[in-house]
Amino acid sequence: MGGVGIIWFRHGLRIHDNPALMYLLDTVDVVYPVFIFDGEVAGTTLCGYNRWRFLYQSLQDLERQFVQQGGFFYTFQGKPTEIFAKIIKEWEVTHVAFEQDPEPVWQERDTSVKHLCEKMNVEWKECVSHTLWNPYEVIDENGGKPPITFAGFQEIVQSMGQPERPTPTPDFRKVKLAVLPNSQKLYGLPAFEKIGPAIETELQKKNIWRGGELIGLELLEGRMEHEIKAFKEGTCLPNQYTPNLVDAPMSLSPYLRFGCVSVRLFYWRVTDAFNKFKNDKLLDKGINEASVSVQLIWREFFYTMSVNNINFSKMKDNPICLQIAWKEDPVMLKSWKMGQTGYPWIDACMRQLRHEGWMHQVGRHAVTCFLTRGDLWISWEDGLQVFYEWLLDADWSICAGNWMWISSSAFEKFLSCPNCFCPVRYGQRMDPSGKFVRRWVPEIARYPDCYLFEPWKAPREVQEKAKCIVGKDYPEVIVEHKSAAAYNNEKMKSISQFLQEQNVALRSYCAPSDEREIREFSWLPDDDDDLTDEEDLEECEQYHTVTVKVL
Repeated sequence: MGGVGIIWFRHGLRIHDNPALMYLLDTVDVVYPVFIFDGEVAGTTLCGYNRWRFLYQSLQDLERQFVQQGGFFYTFQGKPTEIFAKIIKEWEVTHVAFEQDPEPVWQERDTSVKHLCEKMNVEWKECVSHTLWNPYEVIDENGGKPPITFAGFQEIVQSMGQPERPTPTPDFRKVKLAVLPNSQKLYGLPAFEKIGPAIETELQKKNIWRGGELIGLELLEGRMEHEIKAFKEGTCLPNQYTPNLVDAPMSLSPYLRFGCVSVRLFYWRVTDAFNKFKNDKLLDKGINEASVSVQLIWREFFYTMSVNNINFSKMKDNPICLQIAWKEDPVMLKSWKMGQTGYPWIDACMRQLRHEGWMHQVGRHAVTCFLTRGDLWISWEDGLQVFYEWLLDADWSICAGNWMWISSSAFEKFLSCPNCFCPVRYGQRMDPSGKFVRRWVPEIARYPDCYLFEPWKAPREVQEKAKCIVGKDYPEVIVEHKSAAAYNNEKMKSISQFLQEQNVALRSYCAPSDEREIREFSWLPDDDDDLTDEEDLEECEQYHTVTVKVL
């Protein structure tokens, strides 16, 4: 051993399962933990109050942990190459280690720092731990191209073997954690008010989601109790098919997005629990290891698909995205964004997003489809920007992938669940008690259940008794769903016909392999009786989607 090392934090805001940190502990004598605010790191280019606060709390947590270990957590503001050029010289640094950020938006930054290290005779080490597999290796295994189907992706990663297990708990006794004179004054975490955005709403003060590794690990323990209980009862993914929209947060996705909780730790905790508690009920339903971790594998798929595609988050010049002439309508876009569409289920989801920075996956599917091909015919890029700003777990590639999928722009061959995203019936199915809608759309809280999701149908006397007149106290619907759905469906059909007439090379690129994959992605059970409702099928006919995609 010997030398001085920097562990450079970006994502991967944790100490557990941190192979870059472990590498330094085994290689050098002195370690400096560093984080650099460069205006882009961890998705801060477009970032609202809630997500910024979550990031800041995660950094505070790291700072506390390093101080408790007798060290310090060094933060800087500026361009990474300029910061590194300065501190490498001042601290006599010999090694720099960091977690791989595989998405193309980070490659220019990382490549520049690697070149700087080489120029200054500093050894750099990039470790894979934000994903289960190295996306670049997956592409190599597939002949240099991303697998075009999720099933194909699964075959590739299965051939590569199981993901590595988490690294051991770091032993800081091996090294000295450097503490420089006046560290707090010179390198301490700046006050949030100096670097973060202003609070946007009073409800944001509640801080439902708190960032940090320690809180994330506590949440993981609670989540595992929930998962194990489901395994014992013969089921899996308990919050998927019957989502709990009103109780305390259970999702780990914000913690996975910022790397506060290791995806490898989560994967192996769930996998090991399944193997320990699997039973005939689970096996009879065809539930296996792949079933219990399928949402994590989708995460890997989207990461891999975004590699080498800098335009993955855009429609133009994006080779996997269908070019659709979406309309521009700033008024309707704002109504959707602010939760003022007149559809309580949609509005409740969007208001929760704005105030808490969170929305369950079933809500994301609903509002995405509503904005794009379902009702408003507004570009998925506009919706994606809202999610990038407000959503705690907004990840550059995963978030864009979800928007392309649900808008029928990429990743799907046929979304064969015709009534799953109806802005009325889908809400009734996911929020049968109405508690979620009443919490976030208090204007209509006094409405009886039969009118709660369709307040415009309530007679005048019911509206008066509920003290909410539609068009006065709560907006009228901004679009008539049935007619808009039918019109948009015809648009999709015309796009398909036009492309075929132009002899455009068409094939189902980045598509699901079968209906089961669609249900897994859409969080739908296999025995959904709602799908046989003829009224719903007729009303939501537009969800029969285009089956062609453009390369």
